[in-house]
Amino acid sequence: MTGDEANPKRPDREAADSREERVEARLRALSRTRAAESRQASRLLESFAQRAAAAGIPTTRLKAHAYSGDARYKTDIEGWYLRRDRSVGVDTQGRFYLLAVPSSLASRITGVTLTPSDPPMELGRGARDGESMPLPDAIERRLEAGTDYPE
Repeated sequence: MTGDEANPKRPDREAADSREERVEARLRALSRTRAAESRQASRLLESFAQRAAAAGIPTTRLKAHAYSGDARYKTDIEGWYLRRDRSVGVDTQGRFYLLAVPSSLASRITGVTLTPSDPPMELGRGARDGESMPLPDAIERRLEAGTDYPE
């Protein structure tokens, strides 16, 4: 018996190539969808920043928290928390920040430098039930809360 006869279920190379091409096409489509959603979310957040400023909602110096939750760190970001749990924030230009960082003794003293993230159209997507929220809803809730929001 030859090697091919001993293993008749060996995948055909053409079929494997075809599967890889389909997976790559799906990944490209997903990437395009996420990029389009991020552009839409960015426009919403820029509008939010303008509306919040026009409404006189005061900004605050945002703080980041350690993944473990045991520490809070200063940032150089002035803006608004978008969720009451202070897990995400928006600066005065409408840029989106995830406010969770690795624990660091040095960061307790010096603070942390954050870079903006691509915003999602749904905050907390994939989280436990009740923890995710469409971005437009989060924005409206934040604007409606005005100054009555944890700082």
